Amino acid sequence: QVQIVESGGGLVQPGGSLRLSCVVSGRMFGIYTMGWYRQAPGKERELVVTMTGGGATNYADHARGRFTISRDNVKNTWFLQMNSLKPEDTAVYYCKRVEPGSTYWGQGTQVTVSS
Repeated sequence: QVQIVESGGGLVQPGGSLRLSCVVSGRMFGIYTMGWYRQAPGKERELVVTMTGGGATNYADHARGRFTISRDNVKNTWFLQMNSLKPEDTAVYYCKRVEPGSTYWGQGTQVTVSS
């Protein structure tokens, strides 16, 4: 079983930055894809970015150029650096791990972009 815990959310002004963290623990397979997703009030959950175990990334159009995914393999931690934040980035941000036959989600962390 895999556990995922996100952190780093909060209130930030438009144009500001935040770095989210996603710590993964438990019994993990070496073949996986990690992803950041978000869900705004009244909207469906949507992709932000994914990263495969080999390091290949796929950014949603709204994130490309402003957000960056990275990882610390030693600490089994994935990061989402978010710059130039906009009010429309307000959402709960979730970390997702996909392994062969299994999908795991974290509980989410709230990001609010407001002046």
